[in-house]
Order: sequence, then C-alpha cells, then structure tokens
Amino acid sequence: MSATNTLLAVSPIDGRYQNQLAKLSNYFSEYALIKYRVHVELEYFIALSEHKFFVLNAKQLKALRKVATDFSYQDAQKVKDIEKITNHDVKAVEYFLKEKMQGLKLEKQQEWVHFGLTSQDINNTSIPLLWKDALQNEYLPFLQNIISQLTSFADSWKKIPLLARTHGQAASPTSLGKEMMVFVERLENQVKLLHSIPFAAKFGGATGNFNAHYVAYPKTDWKKFANTFINKQLGLQRMQFTTQIEHYDSLAAQFDNLKRINTILLDFSRDIWTYISMDYFKQKVSKNEVGSSAMPHKVNPIDFENAEGNLGIANALFEHLSAKLPVSRLQRDLTDSTVLRNIGVPFAHTILAFTSLTIGMNKLIVNEAKMDADLENNWAVVSEAIQTILRREKYPKPYEALKELTRGADKIDKNVMHQFIDRLQVSASIKNELKRITPQNYIGR
Repeated sequence: MSATNTLLAVSPIDGRYQNQLAKLSNYFSEYALIKYRVHVELEYFIALSEHKFFVLNAKQLKALRKVATDFSYQDAQKVKDIEKITNHDVKAVEYFLKEKMQGLKLEKQQEWVHFGLTSQDINNTSIPLLWKDALQNEYLPFLQNIISQLTSFADSWKKIPLLARTHGQAASPTSLGKEMMVFVERLENQVKLLHSIPFAAKFGGATGNFNAHYVAYPKTDWKKFANTFINKQLGLQRMQFTTQIEHYDSLAAQFDNLKRINTILLDFSRDIWTYISMDYFKQKVSKNEVGSSAMPHKVNPIDFENAEGNLGIANALFEHLSAKLPVSRLQRDLTDSTVLRNIGVPFAHTILAFTSLTIGMNKLIVNEAKMDADLENNWAVVSEAIQTILRREKYPKPYEALKELTRGADKIDKNVMHQFIDRLQVSASIKNELKRITPQNYIGR
C-alpha cells in the first residue's frame, strides 16, 4: 500500500500502523484467504487421486502444488475477476483451478475439483489453517518474547524490595521480581490452555453427511477419507458431527483464551503505568522525542497506554467473535461469513499492543532509591510481622496492641516502632529479633 493510500485508509491497521502490521496480510488479507482456499482445494484433489479415483503422475503433482505455493497477487486478482461473474467467492476458486488444469493437460480430471463439497468445506478448513499459521508463526513467538522479558526482569529484580499496595494502601512488602513472576505465571498458564485447544475443521458436504459423496461412491468410507485428509494431511482436527458449518466452539475458546491473555497484559500495562506515576520506574528517553506539545519536561508512558488501548479494542472484538460464531440458525445461516472475515482485526490490535509493550518494557529503568524511600516512610507495614511473632510468644492481644499504635497514625517510622518494641514485656532476645525486621527485609520468600 502506498503512502498516499495509507493516509486514506479507514482503519489504522491499514493506515497509521500499516508498516508495523504488514506481515499479517499473509494470513488475514483477501489474497491470503484465496491462497489458503486454493491450497485446500488442491490438496483435496490430490488426496482423491491418491485414493485411486484418478491418476496423477509425479510431474502433474509437482505442477499442481506449485500453483498453490507460487500463488501470486495476479492470481488472486484473476479469482476476483471470476467472482464478479459467479458472485460466489469459493466457486470462483474452483473455476480458476479448472482453468489452470487445462494448461496442465488435466482436462479429464478437472471435474474432481471441489467434488462433493460445499463452500464451507473449504472455508472451514482454510480459515482454521490461516488462523493456526498466524498463531504459531506470529502470535506465540511474540508472546513468548514478552514472557521471556518478564522472566528476565523477575530474575534481575528479585532482590529489590517493593512496598506493596492493597486497596491503594501500603501493605506488606514484596519484591519487584516476584511481582513480575505473577504475570509470568498467569501468562504461562494461559499459553498451556491455548495449546490444548484443537484447530477444529468441518469437512462433510452440504449438511455434514457426505450425501453427494456416498450417492456417487457408496462403497467408499468417506468418513475415514475425510478424517485422514483433515487430521493428517492438513494438520487440523475434523469435527465428526456437523451442520453445513463448523461448530466454532474451539475457535471461540481460542478467542476467549486470547482475550484472557490480553486482559493479563492490560493488567500489567496499568500496573507499570502506575509504578511510573509513582516514580518507581524512570524511562529511557529519545533525544528528539516530544512528550508534550506544551510541557517540555514530560516523558509519558505512552507505550503502556497504547498497549492498553489496543488490548481493549482487541478484547471487544474477540468477545463478539466468541459469542456470535457458535450460534447459527438450524443447519446454517450466513452471519458467520462476514464475521469470520474480521478475525484479523483483533489479532492485529493484539500484535500492535505486543509491539508497544515490548518497546515500553525496554525503556524501563528501576528507581531503587524511590522504592527504598517509600519503604522507609511506611514502617507501619512491619506491624504484621511484629504481631505475628508476639502471637508465637503467646503475648496477650498483640494484634490489638499494634492496631492501637498504627491505625490512623500520622507517621510510623523506625523510632516509633522501636520505642513500641522497647515497651513490650518480652525478653531482650525477642526484642532484638523484632528490631531486626525492617520494611526492606520483610518480603517473605
């Protein structure tokens, strides 16, 4: 797309962010969908030949597969030109392939193209294939890089004490590294779930019963043929009892799974944004970058804000997709068709968010001095530790004693806490044990 065209694009995916998302055209563009359809049609045609319905020699096999692997933009345009006549996108692919076969001297075999199939046998295999490739080639490697970066943060920052905040209030200290591991664990759990969801496909004729196949060849085990073709040759999982369309339950589960991953990353983005606002993180600056058109000093956390915004858009669309697609009137209505054409949109916004997060994380500089100062100004957080040890020592009403000291107090510092400890009716060794507790070392394991 030219620079002029990107300025005229309605969607920022194909406009402002086109350069960042160009590779997604390999999966979600009209060209890509047609290419995947061509691939499925040809592989089905070849599978029929391998089942001895007709004969293909090695040279013809190679030439046929080359039609799919070398499928060009011009080829896609040819299919679109045919579609102007047929007013049917999948039928246009069939006619395109039949034309190709005439050039390959396969006129006698060309009626085996799309034999016994309905459009959804092609759509409900092509779309799962392109979706699978997009997840495996683009999404999962990118997500794994984010997880790896978070894991690296966790290791580097595991000894940095951090004042925790519950309900926005100072709470028992933690470590910055451990807080990164919270997100690592959440993301890894969701990735495991994602890997467990099959890439489901429908392949069974007009209403899922192989009617046309069996009426033509009643002695052929078409169910076995289809299972082998879909499961082994295409690498998908064929659903056994379908209407004209795939159930979309597995696809909906994947959308919901991606939505949960996005929600985790949205949570992370807001936490980092808040830490930046608290001055716990500084950000690396670019000399020529402008943070505000009016305030020269500003270094805004724009990467985390952009990530949050794009994750929100992606989730809104994933929510609609997962709710709508599994619902179809009787054996099929057409509402899934136009909706499926949009699965690349939330995917693109997700990748855009991943890009922003990666940039933002690489800018982070830990401000340990600020973290330490906040800990030092909040000695009340060790009251939990003190009352717990006093419980161990069977001291009477320790919680109430600490509550009276700390709750609503203007300031609890080291001196106030140590004076309290000195007044306790406990042994010197217990007092020494209590005085060794600080906000900086009370971080558990």
